[in-house]
Amino acid sequence: MIRKRYVPDLQELAALCEANYVRFLKLLPDSEEGSERVFAITYDSENRAQVRIRVQEQHPYTTMLEVIQEGLSPAWIQPPSMQVRLYHDASMAEVLSYQNQHRFDGRYQYPNPQMRLPDEKVQLNRFLADWLDHCLRHGHVNIPFSFTPTF
Repeated sequence: MIRKRYVPDLQELAALCEANYVRFLKLLPDSEEGSERVFAITYDSENRAQVRIRVQEQHPYTTMLEVIQEGLSPAWIQPPSMQVRLYHDASMAEVLSYQNQHRFDGRYQYPNPQMRLPDEKVQLNRFLADWLDHCLRHGHVNIPFSFTPTF
């Protein structure tokens, strides 16, 4: 049996990145380096989580964000955490790191030493899209923008 080699769908990846950029614009209409936005996600009266989006760096053409979930995870599960770069000139948002794993290629041979799936990069950007959609639909802001000086 001959395995068919995975070929990345660049149109799908570009569409995901463009849609994620628009989602971030809705969630962070005004942002500056050091600011953050926290969304509470309430599942029922006892279960609540927060999604924190923090602006780590801001430059004329790019912005680096940290997106993390706090709460509602068993102690043995690491809550989702990723770094996302916004490219303002291209109107795209791309996942750069997930759970402290950095640099994702567009395609991987499988199996590989990191056990990444052939379409790992697309899946991470899909996960970000689902996460941001969830924030837009079910999240409510419980902490306004705040500026934290960095020294």
